[in-house]
Amino acid sequence: MPRTAPRALAALALLFAVPALAGCAAGADPGPRDTSAAASCGAADGDTVDAVQLTGDFGSEPAVSFDTPLSATGTERRIATAGDGPELDPGSTAIVEIALFNGATGEQATTTGFDQGGEQTVGVAENAILAGLYQTLACAHVGDRIVSTVDPEQAFGDAGLPDLGIDPGTSIVFVVDVLAIVPDRADGEDQPAPDGFPTVTLDADGAPTITIPAGDPPAELKIAVLKKGDGEIVQDGDEVTVQYQGVNWRTGEVFDQSWGRGAASFTTSGVIPGFGAALVGQTVGSQVIAVIPPDQGYGPSGGNASAGIEADDTLVFVVDILATRHAQ
Repeated sequence: MPRTAPRALAALALLFAVPALAGCAAGADPGPRDTSAAASCGAADGDTVDAVQLTGDFGSEPAVSFDTPLSATGTERRIATAGDGPELDPGSTAIVEIALFNGATGEQATTTGFDQGGEQTVGVAENAILAGLYQTLACAHVGDRIVSTVDPEQAFGDAGLPDLGIDPGTSIVFVVDVLAIVPDRADGEDQPAPDGFPTVTLDADGAPTITIPAGDPPAELKIAVLKKGDGEIVQDGDEVTVQYQGVNWRTGEVFDQSWGRGAASFTTSGVIPGFGAALVGQTVGSQVIAVIPPDQGYGPSGGNASAGIEADDTLVFVVDILATRHAQ
């Protein structure tokens, strides 16, 4: 909703187009793991994935070989290297490296580059990403290197992915390194709210409730820090992962929020101007509040009727900055 226009995400974008972000949460060591199929809540092991030969250390570009054409049934996975980091919960956002191989030819179709700084963020949510990728990542741990085989139905189906040379009805192979988990709320130090700003209260999960004060909204953009994080500084043009809530000053009603559906990622230049201005210069782990006048919001485009936003409405956003990745 803070975007200037909606974006349609193709299958490739769901896998690779959301850049990886710095400022990730570290987790406690959970101790030794059982990586057998019986202990897995994702895809199970099987003969097809067992036939995939994989070499290379975690964090480095993998070398993969298998007999072609590979014909997968469903999704099978094998934990090639077991990590000792925290587990990916449903709905969490992971930072990963991914290599994708064409099951028909055995050739690598694409890669994030591994140690080349191209790591990506993936929301680990069923029906939000490619089914085979979700099955690959479900209940994985930070530090895992996973190899999986995915049939066409849980991959690119009858459409294939022509841009990567994957024909319709082709099985695929993934190698995924799970690098980190993005936190789900701002964890910075509380800061006093300036006079005249809306009041913000947080529930036990960190979701905000914004209360609009009496009177007219300010005519100029107002930004304040409610929690001060100590992570990376967001730069102009960065890809940023956030939790946010937007309230219309005129009605006091929430018109959009990421809370309840998972963190959102976008560039600082791909949102309404006031929202982008609220992010640039802030640090990961911070929570900011922005009071955005019409000329910095949807006013120039005549409002946003689907969200109940009129051309002269002032908007209030509370944003938790979870991670950022500087433009390449």
